[in-house]
Amino acid sequence: MSKKFTILFPCVGRRVSLVRAFQQSCKRLGYQPRLIGSDKTEYSSALQCCNKKYVVTPVFQNGYAQEMMNIVRKERVDLLVPTVDLDLPVWAERREELADTGCTALISTPEVVQICQDKRQMFRFLREHGFRTPETYSVEEILKRKKHTFPYFLKPWDGHASRGNAVARDLEELKFYTRRIPNCMVQDFVDGQEYTVDVFVDFAGAVRCAVPRRRIETRAGEVSKGVTVKNPSLMQRCKELMEALGAGPGVITIQCFLTVKNQIEFIEINPRFGGGAPLSIQAGADFPYWILQFLTGHKPRISFDKWRDKLVMLRYDGAIWYQK
Repeated sequence: MSKKFTILFPCVGRRVSLVRAFQQSCKRLGYQPRLIGSDKTEYSSALQCCNKKYVVTPVFQNGYAQEMMNIVRKERVDLLVPTVDLDLPVWAERREELADTGCTALISTPEVVQICQDKRQMFRFLREHGFRTPETYSVEEILKRKKHTFPYFLKPWDGHASRGNAVARDLEELKFYTRRIPNCMVQDFVDGQEYTVDVFVDFAGAVRCAVPRRRIETRAGEVSKGVTVKNPSLMQRCKELMEALGAGPGVITIQCFLTVKNQIEFIEINPRFGGGAPLSIQAGADFPYWILQFLTGHKPRISFDKWRDKLVMLRYDGAIWYQK
């Protein structure tokens, strides 16, 4: 394996399974993987799985973007794999700059990232394009109403990782949470089963695969127990949503509910690998391998629905040891 392939995982955090999946895929293709990780602290488990580690400026501080671009150039990065919502705007704004260095980024356009990260814009986009989504209100609108249909779901319109989310079951809780949650928006509560769908969009913008995962249990906004569910109507509707949005390339994570009336209600889109993507990969949707095949001149054989149905993932705490 004399040929090297360098992959950068910014804000790599706990994405040990994802890092290892790319590592294994490189080796399958006959490449020597060089895995570069960055995080704001050395105490990142996935960082320890990388060949080279960078402790960098936090995303929201001045200098982060330039520091990361310096790493891209210094390490001659071939592929950049975003892992969290925080720095997606940074990479979206630098797509051309990254390409000029020879680096391919799994990042959508700035316009798509903005729609996905502003849940008010997402609501308007979904409604304008004929996709069901819970009715959404501003704090001012909801507090002016004289009649309410509780419960309501509240969250920051610019939030991530389920931080600040709450359910208001009466007027007292509604007033409490609207004062407490920053940049709060209010939605009608959806009664149904929650799904995350991993959708693979290739480098020509074509939707190639969709894997719904039923969320059995979550922890800190990330799935800890899940199962793949081969639901053709849900898969097709997510394909249509991605075609309307124009997201990609890479894996796009869609969150939605399948209601008691068997209706699909979309709630979020994250244009990056989701924390539960290893379940879809293990089921046979080999996203890292397909991505690397495209980038190394191969033609991957991808089927939209050729992955294992009813595969269950039960996550547990592991440990990484390293010597300082």
